[in-house]
Amino acid sequence: MDPLMQAKPTTDSYAETTNLVLPNDANTMGNLFGGQLLKWLDMSCAISAGRHSQCVSVTAAVNNVSFDVPIKLGDLVTIKAHVSRTFNTSMEVWADVWIEDQATGKRTKCNSAIYTFVAMGNGGKPTPVPPVVPVTEEEQLRYAGALRRRQLRLILAGKMKPGEATELKALFM
Repeated sequence: MDPLMQAKPTTDSYAETTNLVLPNDANTMGNLFGGQLLKWLDMSCAISAGRHSQCVSVTAAVNNVSFDVPIKLGDLVTIKAHVSRTFNTSMEVWADVWIEDQATGKRTKCNSAIYTFVAMGNGGKPTPVPPVVPVTEEEQLRYAGALRRRQLRLILAGKMKPGEATELKALFM
C-alpha cells in the first residue's frame, strides 16, 4: 500500500488559528463581518486539508456555517479545524470558532462550519486522499454523520438522486 494512503488520525490534520477583530473587520454595529469570518474559516480549513492530504487542497463547497453568537470588535477569534472524513479525493473539514474576551479571558464557542476540500495532484487534477481515523468521541460522531451530509450535498447539487444515497452507504460503511 502506498504510505500516503495509510489511514491518518484526525489529530494529524489539526489546525488552529487566532485572529484579532480590528475596525476594518467589523460592521457599523461593531460585529465581525460574516465574509471576514468565512475567509478565516476557509484558510484554517485549507491548512487542515493540506496537512491531511499532503498536497494543495481547494475549496469545493461551504456546506454549513452557523452564526450563533456575534463576534465583537476587539475579540480574539480562534478557529480549530480538522478533517472529519475523507471520500476518494475529497475531504470534509469541520471547524469550530471560539471567541475570547481580552479583558476577562472568557472563551466561548460561538460558531461552527463544515467545508469540503478536494486534494489536487500533479497537473491540477483531483488526487486520492488517505482515510481518516477519528480520535475523540465528538470526532467519531462527526465522522459517522459525514456520509449523510455528503449525500445530501450531492442530492441538492443535482449530482445524485435520493434513491442512490442508500446504495452509496453500503460502499462507504
